[in-house]
Amino acid sequence: MRYSRQEDLLRLAVMMQGSAEGVSIADIELAFGVSRRTAERMRDAVLRAYPQLEERPGLNGQKYWRFPPGTLGKMVETTIDELTAGHRAASIARREGDIDTAEALERLLSKVQAMFREDRRRRVAADLEAQLMADGVAFRPGPRERIEPEILRRLREAILAGVMISADHRARGSGKLSRNTRLGPIAMLFGEGRQYLLAWSEYQDDLRLFALAGFERIDLEDEVFERPEDFDLQDWLAESFGIWREEPQDVEWRFLPEVADEAATYVFHPKQELERLVDGSLLVRFHAGGQQEMEWYLMRWGDSVEVKIGDIGGNVG
Repeated sequence: MRYSRQEDLLRLAVMMQGSAEGVSIADIELAFGVSRRTAERMRDAVLRAYPQLEERPGLNGQKYWRFPPGTLGKMVETTIDELTAGHRAASIARREGDIDTAEALERLLSKVQAMFREDRRRRVAADLEAQLMADGVAFRPGPRERIEPEILRRLREAILAGVMISADHRARGSGKLSRNTRLGPIAMLFGEGRQYLLAWSEYQDDLRLFALAGFERIDLEDEVFERPEDFDLQDWLAESFGIWREEPQDVEWRFLPEVADEAATYVFHPKQELERLVDGSLLVRFHAGGQQEMEWYLMRWGDSVEVKIGDIGGNVG
């Protein structure tokens, strides 16, 4: 029986065009949520329509399929939804203070639209304007820190090059300026409100967070910096609630029945566990540090949430 869902087959063909290594049966199963047999039918359908599809061997005898570059031509032209997503990403980056990334995305999107035929370019411009007006990402009010674009460019260059930096940095709380601080930059952490650099500090011989707005000078050095081989950024971040670093503890929040349904729609922590109680309340459990930021966040729930961190319990309100 032939697989007849044309939209999925076109999407699979685009995947095969866009992958240098190729797409395996397991990749198709995962991407489309289908059984192995259905994945094989999808591959066969693409192969019947496009005999130029290449098969290449992988590790452990696994096979991959891909198209030679340029095979699909205009079939891989960008859609309005993809353009909108790109502009949304640029707006979010600009709102959060990452002006360099926002401008790079905007230049990329302009180049993509310039490749359209003139008639489609006019249609896309009108549709895109309507979508962005409805989206509202760029117009959402809210405070953000002012970060010099040159600071972000130098940090990004240092991270990509894998080198140490020498910096002048002003502490947020005390206002004290530390000169010629030697750091091994690992990642810039962007989010709502405050933005940080995660870096290894030579002075403290440990990983530390530095407010991006506090950097007044950054120079790249010749010395190579290599992050620890066993370091995993997502695991490191999961030990905290928000950005604050402290010893992780067992955390338990009990949302009362009147707010339990709303609370259940949130992901408070990537490793959270949820439990509905008989009375209709919701328990949220996770392991993390950052009690101060938890308290700030939970203020919005008032007396409708009970908190237990380690041996500490009570209401927030």
